[in-house]
Amino acid sequence: MSEALVATEAAGAGVEPVPGASGARQFWRRLRAQRAALVAAGVVALLVLVAVAAPLLTAIEGQDPTTYHPSLIDSARGGVPIGSFGGIGADHWLGVEPQTGRDLFARLVYGARVSLGVALAATVIQVVLGVVIGVAAALGSGWIDQLLSRLTDIFVAMPLMIMSLALLAIVPASFPRPVLVTLVIGFIAWGSISKVVRAQTLTLKGLDYVSAARLSGWGTWRIARRELLPGLAAPVITYAAILVPVNISVEAALSFLGVGVKPPTPSWGQMLTAADVWYQAAPQYLLLPAGALFVTVLALTVLGDGIRTALDPRAASRLGVGAGRKREAKAGKEGTA
Repeated sequence: MSEALVATEAAGAGVEPVPGASGARQFWRRLRAQRAALVAAGVVALLVLVAVAAPLLTAIEGQDPTTYHPSLIDSARGGVPIGSFGGIGADHWLGVEPQTGRDLFARLVYGARVSLGVALAATVIQVVLGVVIGVAAALGSGWIDQLLSRLTDIFVAMPLMIMSLALLAIVPASFPRPVLVTLVIGFIAWGSISKVVRAQTLTLKGLDYVSAARLSGWGTWRIARRELLPGLAAPVITYAAILVPVNISVEAALSFLGVGVKPPTPSWGQMLTAADVWYQAAPQYLLLPAGALFVTVLALTVLGDGIRTALDPRAASRLGVGAGRKREAKAGKEGTA
């Protein structure tokens, strides 16, 4: 999904501001009415729990993600793990990697930490930059708006993958790669959310309560903090929910191409790179990280669609999944009561 498409999805949602506690209760009621979104939220929560508890899980197994086990590798056969199904057993729940003998389960759960951590941190950077620059452009004078809007257009037009490949290739290898990938994604791909925020802020500026605050003598940034930012919460949350799975895919692609997270730090994309040679002999080396990526991106995409639909009950789910029609209608009536 391109950045322009993500921006169109978020801007076209027509999301209304969520006013106070009653709006929050309506949002949760509508979200609970969508069973697919609830299942996706449970999957995301489980993935986050696995990532946070990775040291505990690997300690229970008695392994770690970086230790080599040459005794579990048959060097005469080109580094194939000894035993059936890639060396699966009581000590190695998912087997070991070919040639290295590193534990696959440990690398998979620690890879969740890297993939989810990079995606979430990059999303936070993009949201902060996009909100600050978008609000500043909408509230600034004509030349400030023009300057910031042209700067935003430049970043929107930048091909994220090509720029990331170029920057990651020239940075010294001593710089921590997960941090570097986070910074590169975050500081390059903020342009689309800035355009969404600017457009929404210009709309909010014309509302009566904002005009009343301006007539009462409030300063520009007080109006932005007290009146505009609450109204921007819904579209920003919707955009961020869509953006997280995009960033996970970008991190995986960069690691797969060899310029992202470097060994021995585990990452799902980096594990896919290592599995490229072995997938025909032992498909699990490819299917495990690929399956983890697929489930994570799918769950986050469904959850993002559910959040968008809950924030704007007039919009139907673009994925065509969720609660039945009667349950959706009931939740919509309760939300407007």
